Amino acid sequence: MSDTFTIRPIRPADEAAMAAVIRAVMPEFGADGPGFAIHDPEVDTLHGAYEVPGRAYFVVEKDGRVMGGAGIAPLDGQGDGTCELRKMYFLRELRGLGAGHALMARCLEAARAMDYTRCYIETLTGMDGAKALYLKSGFTPIAAPLGDTGHFACDRYYLRELA
Repeated sequence: MSDTFTIRPIRPADEAAMAAVIRAVMPEFGADGPGFAIHDPEVDTLHGAYEVPGRAYFVVEKDGRVMGGAGIAPLDGQGDGTCELRKMYFLRELRGLGAGHALMARCLEAARAMDYTRCYIETLTGMDGAKALYLKSGFTPIAAPLGDTGHFACDRYYLRELA
């Protein structure tokens, strides 16, 4: 297997593969109980959920296989130009290849193109690789959650200005 990967918009045919990625990765970090994104209805319909204006979802494909993804959408309950980085997960064999940095850049570029002014993300203690990526990508830890994500089990919150 090569270290090369491709980032592209999600297609309808990618939905099952991306749902499987999310369902494989979240339990690795103990994030499979109530209050985590694994239970969001959009997990099974990512293409449909992100094909509307103000949203975008990208997958990372390696060796012809969808192995990760992330999306941008308005932060529910905020209404001030803040988007949320959503459903950013990678299978283990994709980690450490630079896909996280590349996908983050693609998502933030899409957020700016959609005129968002800030980007929010939440995660949980123990997802150290993700937290390191957020910090390297210009996110700052904040003390409390924003918006209404429904992810009450998350305990780490980050915000980034997009200007």
